[in-house]
Amino acid sequence: MDSTDLKIVSMLKKNARVSASAIAKEVGLAVSSVTERIRRLETQGVILQYTAIVDQSKIEGGITAMIGIKIEHTRYIDKLANIISNDPHVVSFYLLTGDLDFLASIYAVSTEEFRQVHHAIANMEGVAAVKTYYILGTKSNEPAE
Repeated sequence: MDSTDLKIVSMLKKNARVSASAIAKEVGLAVSSVTERIRRLETQGVILQYTAIVDQSKIEGGITAMIGIKIEHTRYIDKLANIISNDPHVVSFYLLTGDLDFLASIYAVSTEEFRQVHHAIANMEGVAAVKTYYILGTKSNEPAE
């Protein structure tokens, strides 16, 4: 990757819908060159997907919370990471250092649904403790540069 590729990736991170012509103008290349670079970045696995960041509470009025998870032993890391990160309620999932092993952003349409998700995670084999942090508001959903 060169500096032009980095600029293209940066622009796509800010707005995945930015046009190839707008990128071309910014980086000083032909549209066809930009399109080819984007295809190469996708093929190389640099660009994994295009997505929209959505404030779920504005769509369905649900609950978003962060759940910090401490596991009993390192032998559970891979198994639990796989199970929890693939739950449809998990918006994002992080492996951590420090007091907690995982941090999961959870979205549920109701308090009852959230309670069920929380209960399921807390009672998984290998989970030692969970800490819940309700999201009261979001300042920005824009990716960092």
